Amino acid sequence: MAEYQTIEHNFEPVFDAQSEILILGSLPSVKSRENHFYYGHPQNRFWKLVAALCQEDIPQTIEEKKNLLYHHKIALWDVIAKCDIIGSSDSSIKNVIPNDMKQILDHAPIRQIYANGGKAYELYMRYCYPDCQRDIIKLPSTSPANAAFSMERLLEAWEDAVDNLEMW
Repeated sequence: MAEYQTIEHNFEPVFDAQSEILILGSLPSVKSRENHFYYGHPQNRFWKLVAALCQEDIPQTIEEKKNLLYHHKIALWDVIAKCDIIGSSDSSIKNVIPNDMKQILDHAPIRQIYANGGKAYELYMRYCYPDCQRDIIKLPSTSPANAAFSMERLLEAWEDAVDNLEMW
């Protein structure tokens, strides 16, 4: 049986003074932690999805990924700063210490916050919303564990949610 590990988020949020959209995940997966950047699992559809929304080529390097985000005024972070977890299983998360959203919200003109999946949404509402009082829109997870959503269905759901924001 797999055991719990205490994991501390080990890389910085991606944002700048022009960021208008904030996309939040729950916590970086094992693969992302190994790669030291967000959505590092090769089966995660995040970068393919964001590239499609932004009508850009799929970024390959961390630098290309950051440039895509900056160019389209997108900030990226996770709700959790530290927790206990088994592997990459969001359903096993316990003993959460959240990130301080003010680190981004006080330094960027964020107009909308999106949760990449139900767990990020649930954790944000429980740990962050009471402090920052900023609404969040729940989007279907880009994780390979979300097999119920094909890439086409994911893209459609994300497009519907971001339709009113012109920078996409």
